[in-house]
Amino acid sequence: MPMTAQAAPAIPHALVTRSGGHLSVRQAAPEDEALLAGFFDHVSADDRRFRFFCAQDHVGHDQLAMMVGTDHFRVESFLAFDAAGVLVGHGMLACDGPLDTAEVAVSIRGDRRGQGIGWAMLDLLAEAARQRGVRRVISIEDRDNHAAIALEREKGFTAHGIDDDPALVLLEKMLR
Repeated sequence: MPMTAQAAPAIPHALVTRSGGHLSVRQAAPEDEALLAGFFDHVSADDRRFRFFCAQDHVGHDQLAMMVGTDHFRVESFLAFDAAGVLVGHGMLACDGPLDTAEVAVSIRGDRRGQGIGWAMLDLLAEAARQRGVRRVISIEDRDNHAAIALEREKGFTAHGIDDDPALVLLEKMLR
């Protein structure tokens, strides 16, 4: 049964990655802005470009404020920590007004790529969308982001071209 706007999402406190790693996940809060800024400083330059569709050395206050100041229903931001308490992943879920479609985005700390963190975060985001009653999740990727596209296809997403922008691809997964 879908959640109502007043219900808090049931978020797993622990995730297991494909490689067997353990993550502790929680919702981001406004006081996490500096933590998230430091995290994005450890995301590779290419991954920051893929995530924000522009080259930037640092993620600025305005972007960070949107990630930590969510309404915890239509928009949610998740922080994933390893066993040592290091922030290793960030996932964002942004639902449209009628809760039909939600866009997802995942970023992984550069030195932790390839450990299944993105795999686990995509599952978390899909489950959070499902709990809200969302019909489909989408991700917009740069065509050069082969790793993300391959992962999303592995997780059941279907790729579609975007007519007005040949550099981007839309990936979608039906939830119901």
